[in-house]
Amino acid sequence: MRPNGIWYDRGAESLLYLFIYMEKRNFYITTTLPYVNAEPHLGHALEFIQADIIARYQKLIGSEVVFNTGTDEHGTKVYRKAQEAKKDPQAYVDEYAAKFDEMKSAFNLSYTNFIRTTNPDHKKAAQDFWKRCLEAGDIYKQLYKVKYCVGCELEKTDSELVDGKCPIHPTLEIELIEEENYFFKFSKYQQPLLDMYQAHPDFVLPDFRFNEIKEFVKAGLQDFSISRLKEKMPWGVEVPDDDSQVMYVWFDALINYISTLGWPNDTAKFETFWGSKENPNAVQVAGKDNLRQQSAMWQSMLLSADLPPSKQILIHGFITSGGHKMSKSVGNVVDPFVVAKRYGTDSLRYWVAREANLFEDSDFTWEKFYEAYTANLVNGLGNLVARVLTMAVKNEVKIAPRQASELISDDLFHEYRTFMDKFELNRASDMIWKEIQETDRYIQEQEPFKKIKVDVDAAKRDLEYLLYQLEKIAVMLTPFMPNSSEQIFAALTSPDAVNIPKLFPRMELTH
Repeated sequence: MRPNGIWYDRGAESLLYLFIYMEKRNFYITTTLPYVNAEPHLGHALEFIQADIIARYQKLIGSEVVFNTGTDEHGTKVYRKAQEAKKDPQAYVDEYAAKFDEMKSAFNLSYTNFIRTTNPDHKKAAQDFWKRCLEAGDIYKQLYKVKYCVGCELEKTDSELVDGKCPIHPTLEIELIEEENYFFKFSKYQQPLLDMYQAHPDFVLPDFRFNEIKEFVKAGLQDFSISRLKEKMPWGVEVPDDDSQVMYVWFDALINYISTLGWPNDTAKFETFWGSKENPNAVQVAGKDNLRQQSAMWQSMLLSADLPPSKQILIHGFITSGGHKMSKSVGNVVDPFVVAKRYGTDSLRYWVAREANLFEDSDFTWEKFYEAYTANLVNGLGNLVARVLTMAVKNEVKIAPRQASELISDDLFHEYRTFMDKFELNRASDMIWKEIQETDRYIQEQEPFKKIKVDVDAAKRDLEYLLYQLEKIAVMLTPFMPNSSEQIFAALTSPDAVNIPKLFPRMELTH
């Protein structure tokens, strides 16, 4: 029994949780693939870290996890950027892919797969997928004229433009494309998509994004171009049996979600992690500018190829700075590598998990970040850990901590697991800080540092309870702030003044 009569040993209900949560499960999660036409930015870090937290939680509860990310390396804007830099396109994308892969160490990401769309296996998978859609009667060729945003790599209708410009890329001119290309019969899948949405009421999170895509599909779908003339834009996957055309970048890139699993060659791995039509397994994380592509275009392509749909699409918002879109000309661009280097990787991960809104737009300023860092990390978590461990070491109080993977099945973490299972990262991280605040309050009320002078046994029971509280906090921190969690567990395992971690140093505001 814990101090104050709190049961810690597992009872029958906890054993049930152990059975449910530690049962071997397969889990697949993927981010979108960022274009390699610019440096990684804070929005990329947000998406990658969100997906990483979910992946780490699944590992914590015993799942076999495939976590996919990578780089989207074809398309007009990538080709033009390579030309501007006077570099061979492949050399250009090699350079930028390496920059994106640096995020793994900089942000402590645990992805298992880093796929590049110039990978030969991916190209072959894209061509095989094309053939499946062609055999289904969903690809045809025609001459067309369309307004096109190179920034989005998407066709635009007049209703989507504001003053003749794309609202997402207002500095770019809308281009007119007139040529003969292949098209995908998107219009054919209006009703199948609506049926799928109805059958899976949580297919897109949050609800307001799901309503948005349902309204888009209900309004009627237009077939979209899936190729470009090679003589005009040669940088892409060649269309099967037509060397005059290359695949449109979106058609090629979306297929990475299954080519990374070895499809179509490794059917066992594909079925294990992507799932079946009856039990889809793939969770996708994307920004709000990817809503249409992920939840409608990609799903219709999967239907055409007679493959299972995704299980769920999580759509996050954009990051602004000082209420404005980040822009080099405005001078408010925030480099996530600088944030992580200056304040520590776990500090950035904390901001993504708790301070940034999971589904709405979030505003980042150095001042607000510094305020949260000081209040919640320096004075909150960091101070609590140092204070409790210092008292415990001084008075030779210790516990026998277990691994986080052992503890997570305990009934103590039921509410936390509920939040995490629903991808409610903000609420789960708020719960952690509630525990931190309550533990601080316990110290203030019980004053074990004073009690030790008059009632040693009672004070040691208090300190033992506080160590168990640190253990509980460390378990819940595992997916969010893995470095901090590991340091707390290490200090609990080998209690010594030398091992007391200084998690978050006090700093001056700089940017």
